[in-house]
Amino acid sequence: MPGLGTSFGRGGATTAQQDLSNADAILIMGSSMAENHPVGFQWVVEAREKGAKIIHVDPRHTRTSAMADIWVPLRAGSDIIFLGALVNYVLENNREFRDYVVNYTNASTVLRDDFRDTEDLDGFFSGWDAEKEKYTPESWLYQGSPSKQTSEKPGHSDAGGGHGKDRGGEAEDAAKFQSDPGLQHPRCVFQVLKRHFSRYTPDMVERYCGVSKDVFLKMADTFSSASGPDKTAAICYAVGWTQHSKGVQIIRTAAILQLLLGNIGRPGGGILALRGHASIQGSTDIPTLYDILPGYLPMPFFEPDAHTLDGYIKKHRARTGLWAGFDKYFISLMKAYYGEAATKDNNWGFDWLPRVTGDHSHFGYWLDMADGKVEGLLVMGQNPAVGAANGRLERTALSKLKWLVVRDMVETETASFWYASPEVQRSELSPETIGTEIFLFPAAGSAEKQGTFTNTQRLLQFREKAAEAPGDARSELWFVYHLGLRLKAKAANDLHAKNNGLRALTWNYHVEGPIAEPDAEEVLKEINGYSVADRKQLAHIKDLKSDGATACGAWIYCGVFPEEGRNRAHERNSRDLLGHGWGFAWPNDCRIIYNRASARPDGKPWSDRKKLVWWDEEKKQWTGLDNADYDKHMAPTTPGNLDQGQGTDALGGARPFTLHPDGVGWLYVPSGLKDGPLPTHYEPLESLVENPLYSQQTNPAVNRKKRPDNPYAAPHDARFPYVLTTYRLTEHHTAGGMSRHLSHLSELQPELFTEVSPELAAQLGLQHGGWATIATPRGLVEARVLVTPRMRPLRVDGRIVHQVGLPYHWGYKGQVQGDVVNDLLVISEEPNVRIMETKALVCNVVPGRRERGPNALEQLSSLTGRIA
Repeated sequence: MPGLGTSFGRGGATTAQQDLSNADAILIMGSSMAENHPVGFQWVVEAREKGAKIIHVDPRHTRTSAMADIWVPLRAGSDIIFLGALVNYVLENNREFRDYVVNYTNASTVLRDDFRDTEDLDGFFSGWDAEKEKYTPESWLYQGSPSKQTSEKPGHSDAGGGHGKDRGGEAEDAAKFQSDPGLQHPRCVFQVLKRHFSRYTPDMVERYCGVSKDVFLKMADTFSSASGPDKTAAICYAVGWTQHSKGVQIIRTAAILQLLLGNIGRPGGGILALRGHASIQGSTDIPTLYDILPGYLPMPFFEPDAHTLDGYIKKHRARTGLWAGFDKYFISLMKAYYGEAATKDNNWGFDWLPRVTGDHSHFGYWLDMADGKVEGLLVMGQNPAVGAANGRLERTALSKLKWLVVRDMVETETASFWYASPEVQRSELSPETIGTEIFLFPAAGSAEKQGTFTNTQRLLQFREKAAEAPGDARSELWFVYHLGLRLKAKAANDLHAKNNGLRALTWNYHVEGPIAEPDAEEVLKEINGYSVADRKQLAHIKDLKSDGATACGAWIYCGVFPEEGRNRAHERNSRDLLGHGWGFAWPNDCRIIYNRASARPDGKPWSDRKKLVWWDEEKKQWTGLDNADYDKHMAPTTPGNLDQGQGTDALGGARPFTLHPDGVGWLYVPSGLKDGPLPTHYEPLESLVENPLYSQQTNPAVNRKKRPDNPYAAPHDARFPYVLTTYRLTEHHTAGGMSRHLSHLSELQPELFTEVSPELAAQLGLQHGGWATIATPRGLVEARVLVTPRMRPLRVDGRIVHQVGLPYHWGYKGQVQGDVVNDLLVISEEPNVRIMETKALVCNVVPGRRERGPNALEQLSSLTGRIA
């Protein structure tokens, strides 16, 4: 999210899947799109049939690789070396789209003279506090930025993640900054970028990624050639990029590449963040995350300068760009939450919102749970006993709870940990001594409920109920609504001040049928927003007010239900390639965001072949093949007033990235990230290789969560000589609760397996179809052996590196069962979004099955060095 958000303004895919068919080249990296997003992959196939070149970069040869023109196997965890070398190739060979870069990025902006790069400080940026192990990024700001004398330094919060809006306010006075449109000033972003990536070379790629120079150069030429006025290239990625200790910065490198090539906001270009579920995008838009409110509004923290409403708005509102409307978005949300009870006199209910006090992410509260600091847990749509890192710790932590509620369609491993887990089988846990009281609630399946989901391209689609849920199974909407009624009734009889917000909460939805199911369309109408005085639906984000006159559950969704009786998410009349008329894409049904960049500064298309939106001089408005992601009547010649102006008017007619206060894409991020303004290669937290660029081995800002029950391999630990990467299969879904209980999917993939190369199999004595035990410092699992040339040994820094692949879908329940692969992973938190590293760690592999019963702990200790 922040990788795209800080680069462009929004943390969502920039384009539509269908638009991939317009690309001249497509780079798929961090994803096996053909296997994990097969419906969307049809547009990649269509692009190839039209002449586009498809490049797949992945440690494994997959179905995606088989459909690509170029497959590039690389060492897991070396992505930034590879992508950084691509950036360097573009700059060294003058492949950048210069007119786009000068006009639509911050390439010309001059940095402060006290900024120091990792190239100057051997792997650190200026502002590193070694004692606190975090950055104070004051020196990252632009020349001329005012000093920030606040308790929280720019872009930082000790407690917060990075899912909310990027701060960005430090760039709002862009008129005062020094810039060099010729891009020659030694401290302008363009020159700093060139120096930063100068050591990311084809030779470096060959030596440390394991990719031959010839293959890299062929790929680099192919991709960078698809650039300029008449060509575009797209990038697709998934969790193969996000689940790293520097995942946000991997995505940032891709964003830099696409900005240099002029591929953002243009047809056939963009970055498509492939989400793993039908509504992963929706679950961050309308968040299930602890640190944001709907529409990426930051949750308030206990901070001296932002504890009041005025301080909160002052901190997060910008003077220029779309975030100038922050007060409108937030106050409208408070009116949706609290209705008539939210007034100006009580700060619109701001004090009723809870405050974030620490790390309340999954791993943060799970470690608190393991330490006995959490009494109860409600699990919905998740199976952490299988799906989360360091499963042994997570299941043991569940045994410390007083109560646990699991809502699911089957009895998952999370619900059955107390009698069926590996810890029980090894006598580490005993059903007789576990005090956790467990409640298993039956949940409705996706076909048994109505409502809106938001897919990977920001597209809201409303689904109808196909069948009634059986027995006592209920939808999430039913469960949350009726739970809310009970909590409100309880609060009505308890007049403590802590319950004021719960008593004030609007909770008046119509219900239907014998089980009193809430009306999902009514909820969507509230999310869209309405005028408080007459309950009239709002048609556009511009209709939102800051005086309490409007209510809106998520400002970015405003327009999905613009008038009574018109649910645009339910529309099914696709009119064009981009799908207008089918569902609603936020914002404002714009299918390719930042599309003002598809036209020259004067408003004319860069070329007829790549036209998307353009200025109609006769009608005095933007028109074209998509809804303009810009003020429709803002002429391209409209001068900006960044010095004194307000909102998007201050940007003028030629600054496409309207959520940034300077209106341009950020090659360099002056604020909003916790581990640096530019991507930097660090080795994975567990690695077989020394960092070839700096003496600083790993991302210094990572929170390792080191503790006895979450151990790491030592550097160059001889016990773990192989690279391990985990991945997903087409036939199973995440932790397996929705697939391993189905006979047809279980038959297609009946057993956990590990992919190893023929060379590694011969070296270790592994037999195809036989068994292997795979160990890391956290645990061990057994798997069937798949000996395949799809896993290739790589020559890295003069020696052969073997990589081992494991899909992670199995557990100890269902029609097919297998060991929990995530038991092998370490709990760690990437500094911006607190995600774990799953794609690059170290392991050992030995032939045969793991021990059972009394010998299991002895084998665990002998293979992992961990005290049982």
